[in-house]
Amino acid sequence: MTDAVVRVEDLHKTYRGGFEALRGVSFEIQRGETFALLGPNGAGKSTTIEILEGYRNRSGGTVDVLGSDPHHGGLEWKSRLGIVLQNTGEAPVATVRELLSHFAGFYPNPRNVDDVIEAVGLAAKAKTSVRKLSGGQRRRVDVALGIIGNPELLFLDEPTTGFDPEARRHFWDLIRGLQAEGTTIILTTHYLDEAAALAERAAIIVAGRLVALGAIGEIGGADARVPIVRWREDGRVFEERTERPGEFVAALVARGPVEPDRLEIVRPSLEDIYLSFLTDAETATPLQGATA
Repeated sequence: MTDAVVRVEDLHKTYRGGFEALRGVSFEIQRGETFALLGPNGAGKSTTIEILEGYRNRSGGTVDVLGSDPHHGGLEWKSRLGIVLQNTGEAPVATVRELLSHFAGFYPNPRNVDDVIEAVGLAAKAKTSVRKLSGGQRRRVDVALGIIGNPELLFLDEPTTGFDPEARRHFWDLIRGLQAEGTTIILTTHYLDEAAALAERAAIIVAGRLVALGAIGEIGGADARVPIVRWREDGRVFEERTERPGEFVAALVARGPVEPDRLEIVRPSLEDIYLSFLTDAETATPLQGATA
């Protein structure tokens, strides 16, 4: 038995003119899971998210979000979602507390306004006009608006764009708090370390196709995690994948007479694996039957 709050099967989207943005995408997201949707610009991530949110119609396939078809989701269904967009437009003149209090009134079971302000680190700015906040502080307001309704499912679309490293770490702590409460989260991000730090599983979309799906520590399969020996020689960079990097390095050094320059052994990160799927986007092999 699964407790999936999102089910997507054979999702297609074709725009006017015949452009296929999505070409048969399938996956499930379990309750309480943080799921990262990754891919280059134009891969189909935003189209997928907009369909799940109910803002865009699909051309084919089936979609179930919190027990409903998003295309027919009503106000009660929408009240169970939280959405943090990439860009929310011009900042209002209202204070942080005024804005959140206003939005809290739209939901049947909102969070406590002051608790949310504290959670996003804006307690000292509660009486400040949103328009006077810094870019990073406004982004925290965006997150506060996304969680004020106490959502079961939270969409985070590039949430830390423009954050400095310290602000990103504070934001991660906030998300971990939501995870501990059981909130299901769908995260899109271009920061692969962010996906690795926050998500249990990830899907990679390339040219409208799902090319990889799995746990963060397993995505891409065992072969993708074979260590890489990398070194520079005569101005060129060489790489060799090997299950026995120590033996390979010993043989490389032994051939002499000069030790290889910038010699390193690298365990492929999520970023390395992600980039391997982008080498030829148009010929990427779609993942069939990927609903686990």
